[in-house]
Amino acid sequence: MIAPQDWIKLVLEISKLIRESTETLLVHVCCAPCAVYPLSLLLKSQPSLTVIPWFYNPNIQPLEEFRRRRDALAYLAFSMGSLVPTLSAPLAVDFSPPYNAGRFLSLAALDPVEPARCRSCYHLRLDMAARTAALRGIPAFTTTLLYSRRQRHELIKEVGQEVAKEHQVKFFYQDFRKGWQEGLEMSKKLGLYRQRWCGCVYQAS
Repeated sequence: MIAPQDWIKLVLEISKLIRESTETLLVHVCCAPCAVYPLSLLLKSQPSLTVIPWFYNPNIQPLEEFRRRRDALAYLAFSMGSLVPTLSAPLAVDFSPPYNAGRFLSLAALDPVEPARCRSCYHLRLDMAARTAALRGIPAFTTTLLYSRRQRHELIKEVGQEVAKEHQVKFFYQDFRKGWQEGLEMSKKLGLYRQRWCGCVYQAS
């Protein structure tokens, strides 16, 4: 668990990075448990920052599992006030992207072996995040995938920077893994649904 003094130091560091880069940030959210720590940190770091959580994960199968994770994030949005006292209302999450598992499966089928399959998955989601940010005039985006110790961190960073350059927006990189235990405890305290795999049908088989 992060000590209070280290938490304050981290918040100040993130605040400085945000001030230097953007005042609005699109945050691709992979799931609620991975979002707890990054969203809390971002919201505490810069009160003037507009954080837009954005849920786009066509890699999750079956549909029932997708709905569980979507609903867990909705619950987190209503509960964020208990973690970030400055929030005066539930955190608004953008759930507008449609569920389209076929798009992920068609890409994954081209090269279903890791890490190529993982790269296709990261690229699909982060490219859409970068594209969405560009279309909405949002200068930067990031992803809660950077929180998980079970994901391919360096590959996520590489893909994020790649698609950011392509769509002419900034990829706000932060290694959120240092808050792994903190986020774990927060998610348990809130009683969030915690999945046992990334959502990929290949991984579950």
